Amino acid sequence: MTMERVLRGFAGFFILTSLVLAYSVSPKWLWFTAFVGFNLFQSAFTNWCPMMWVLRKFGIK
Repeated sequence: MTMERVLRGFAGFFILTSLVLAYSVSPKWLWFTAFVGFNLFQSAFTNWCPMMWVLRKFGIK
């Protein structure tokens, strides 16, 4: 699996999880959704985000 596919999978999982938590626990979890979205947005221009660094540490190419 490529880095981009794994990254999109994690981003989707984090966004869906934070939406469930915002609905069931507190709307403040939407800040986490915004953080994930911002990282995806900036990675489109810089080709780097923190999760890519973590995935490389685990050997995903």
